[in-house]
This record gives sequence, structure tokens and C-alpha cells, in this order.
Amino acid sequence: MRRSVLFLLVLTGLVLPACASAQRQQPPYTRADTLRGSIGPARAWWDVVFYDLNVRVDPADSSVSGWNAITYRVVSPGREMQIDLQEPLVIDSVVQDGRPLALRREGDVYFATLPAAPEAGTIQTATVYYHGKPRIAKNPPWDGGLIVVQDSLGRPWVATANQGLGASVWWPNKDTQAEEPDSQRIAITVPHPMVNVSNGRLRSVVNEDGWATFEWFVRNPINNYNIAINAGSYAHFGEIYQGEDGILTLDYWPLDYNLEAARRQFTQVKPTIACFEHWFGPYPWYEDGFKLVETPHLGMEHQSAVAYGNGYQNGYRGSDRSGSGHGLDFDFIIVHEAAHEWWGNNLTTADLADMWVHEAFGNYAEALYVECQKDARAGAEYVRGLRDDILNDRPIVPEYGVHAQGSGDMYNKGGNMLHTIRQLVGDDARWREILRGLNRDFRHQVVTGEQVQRYMDERTDADLMPVFRQYLTTTMIPTFEYELSGSTLRYRWTDVVPGFAMPIEVQTGPGACTVLRPTEEWSSVELRATDADAIDIDADYYVQVRRSGSATRPAGADCAAR
Repeated sequence: MRRSVLFLLVLTGLVLPACASAQRQQPPYTRADTLRGSIGPARAWWDVVFYDLNVRVDPADSSVSGWNAITYRVVSPGREMQIDLQEPLVIDSVVQDGRPLALRREGDVYFATLPAAPEAGTIQTATVYYHGKPRIAKNPPWDGGLIVVQDSLGRPWVATANQGLGASVWWPNKDTQAEEPDSQRIAITVPHPMVNVSNGRLRSVVNEDGWATFEWFVRNPINNYNIAINAGSYAHFGEIYQGEDGILTLDYWPLDYNLEAARRQFTQVKPTIACFEHWFGPYPWYEDGFKLVETPHLGMEHQSAVAYGNGYQNGYRGSDRSGSGHGLDFDFIIVHEAAHEWWGNNLTTADLADMWVHEAFGNYAEALYVECQKDARAGAEYVRGLRDDILNDRPIVPEYGVHAQGSGDMYNKGGNMLHTIRQLVGDDARWREILRGLNRDFRHQVVTGEQVQRYMDERTDADLMPVFRQYLTTTMIPTFEYELSGSTLRYRWTDVVPGFAMPIEVQTGPGACTVLRPTEEWSSVELRATDADAIDIDADYYVQVRRSGSATRPAGADCAAR
């Protein structure tokens, strides 16, 4: 198990700045939210070491049954274990040392009581037996659960997608992102001749009485929401990639009638891995390999078994989300979901409230891929093009400890925040080292958003903490307000958090740019050449511009071309 020490901040009442809290209406969080979103007493005394998951899936009635042996380390005295399993699934029994444990249920949580508190430091195993019909996903992957459909030939096709909703929608576990086993076994039984593809590497296939059991094994830490069932009529092919850490196996599992389409489309995998290894460091899961698995839903970053459902076409379902002209040059799902092998799987956030770490970096990775294939200008055009879809409806970071998820702006606004920070770093070699350093120094770890922020802040000359507060905890867009009188330019930041003093590249005339350091107080500078209509901010900063008394407009200068 791996857990961030700073996650204890969640338990000790970490709150957002007042400027953020004042913006949001407090939802009526329940005890169920707290049980799910925090490390309460029935979770705190034991750490997961290993999951041994064995599940039979019957597509005929959408039912599951099986068991999960939870091996755990005792870290402090405790007797009552919180085991999560969402209704309508039912735990039949929990057995430890050959004895059934007393059970009580509270909604989606079971509490199992041991006869005596085990000794701290010991390793124990509790086996959870369960059955039932899981929640069926209505609009996967956004509305998650078990997916039971038919392929175009009428054959059964089953998958899971449960990020946010939680893995306990289909199997019993300690359902928190804050903790991961060191490794996991996944044995999925499906009707023959279906093929099941899960995470890690295939160890064995056993056929018996019309059923086939596929045993997969993950050698590395893995978050529970990443564990996946993908069962259907699959074909298989693969190739080898020579990467930074040696030979990486690339395996592809399309439905059999899509084999040739997959052979054409999946040629994008190698350049994707190459680009991300350059920017982020070695692929994190060489021991478990990389897989793309066709699914009946759009996609998901299931570690070492990336779900793919983009229809073997470029763009996002065939469209350019950025409107920049670059979004149709690559398969969005291959690139975005592969990026999560670094951002979301290698670095996993302890609390769902910090999901921006997964999605902001995943979004920005799309722009870096465009840059790898073309140039830096094209990458910048791509990420800037995503601004039209930013809503600024609510903060990206919600409350901690209650299993709350912030605004979907964590994608496009988060990516533009990172692109803005890149301008503040001002040195692409240094920027690349920060991205690689995050993946190296937090390798295979659970982290908090604050850890990521402070890591980046400490490795730059800029004061990044107010920048993070601005973009993550408020809905305000920083606004560069100015007045111009002759050659005197007066300027300041408005609509910003206290202490926001981000330097900015300002266009002061045709072909003329300079760096200014506004604060919330008015400052002034004498300009040698001015054009009132030319005052603007470099478009690579996600900010707004307003001449006093006039309407606000997006930044639009091109200082990089000077």
C-alpha cells in the first residue's frame, strides 16, 4: 500500500481559501459522503497490501458473484473494518482465520467486526464473498457501472467503467483513491468463447463447463478504479517498443471484425509513448506492459489496459475539440488516455477533489503531443483553442473528505493553467525537468494536489501558489486592467486572489512586447512607442484584458513572434 503523508491534512480539516469558499453554495453532504470520502476510524487502522479478486460475470442476467481476499497490514489497534460495496450488491460473508465476522450494513458500506484487535505490524487476510446485479451504466464512462451490451454481430460484450463512482460498484474493496495495494490478481470468469482482458499480464486461461477463467496479474501498485473487466469477442496483436527503460510490450485487443482498422489506427501508439516519455519520463509500467482494449464506451485510463472506444478515427469522435485545425491529426482517446498512465496512474490523487492533477495534465498532454508531431506554435494553438469550452461555472477544487468532484473545467481550464505556468517558467528545458521530476519523485505514489503545487513552485522562480489558488479555487479569470495617457501606461490585476502578482508579457505597440509585473495596486511605466489599440497580453497566458471603462476581451497578442 502507498499513501501520502499529506493526505492527513484531509482528516485534520484542510479547507479552501475564503475567496473560494465564498463562491460556492455548500451542498448538503451526508454521513455516506464522509464515509466514502475520508479515512475514518474503520479505515485508518489497516492498509491494503494485496487484492485477490475472483469474479464470475454472467451477461445473460447482468449478475456477478465471487470473492475478494483482502490482505492488509495492521498499522494500529482496531477491530471494525469498513468494506465498501454499493447497493444492490450484497456481501454474503467476510471470513478471517476460518471464522465468519459479524457484519452490519450502512448503505454502500459494510462494517465487519473482528473478535479481537490484531497486533500492529502483522499481515492479515479477510475474504469477502458477495453476489448480485451491479448498477448498470446509463451513459458510460461518465455515468459508470457495469456495461452489458451486444456487439454488431449480436454477441455479448461486457465492460466496466467506474471512475468517480468507485470500484465498489462491482467488487468489494477499500474504496478510496488514498490507498493502493502493492499488486493485484484479477481472475474473471465469463461464458466461453468470450475473452476477458484485464490489467497487467495474462497468467492463465482455464476452460471448464462452458466457462472460461482469465487470470491476470498486476505487479505494480494500482488504484481500485483502474481495475477493469473487458469481455467480448476479441482478436489480439502486438508489437515491441524500445523505450527509455528497455523493451515495452504493446498489446492490442480489438473486436475481431475491427482487426484491420485497429492495425491502421493503433500505429499512433508508438509516437504517443515516445512523446510522453520525452516530456514525462519513462512509461511507469514496463513490468505490466501497455494495452489498448476496445470497449463499448468512449475510453478510460485503466492502468496497463487502456479502454478505447473512439471508433478508429482521429479527433474526439471525429471532431476537433480545439477548433484549431490540429485536433483531427491524432486519435484523441489514444493520446489522452495514454497520458493518464503518467497523470492519474503513476501519480494518483488521494482525494477525488484533486482530480485536476489527472485531468489538467492529461489535457495539456494533448497539446504536447501536437507539439511533438508539429511544433510549439501548433501545440499552443491547440491548447488555446480549448478555451471556448471553459465554463467557469464553479471551482475546479471542491470540498475535501466528502468524495466531491469539482468543475469539468479541470480539463480545458486546467490545461490552460499549465500552459500559462510554462510561460512563467520561461525555459522549456526546465519545464520538461519539472514534468519529468514529478513522475520520477512521486513514482507509483498517491499524492495531494498541494504536493504537486509545492513541488512545481519550489522549482521555479515564480510565485506559483497564488496562481494555483486563482485557477483552481475560484471562477475568476485574471484581468489585466490598464489606462493609457500619452506614453504613460497604468496597469494592475483585477478579479484575482490576494497576493496574485503574476508577471505577464504585454504588447505595447506593433511588434513591441515587454514583461510587466502587475499587482492589485496601480503601477505605471513610460513607453517609448505606444498604440492604444495595440495594448494586449500574449495569448499564451489564460487571462483577460480591459481598458478602464471598456469591455473585457481575451488576451490575443503574439509576443512569441517578435
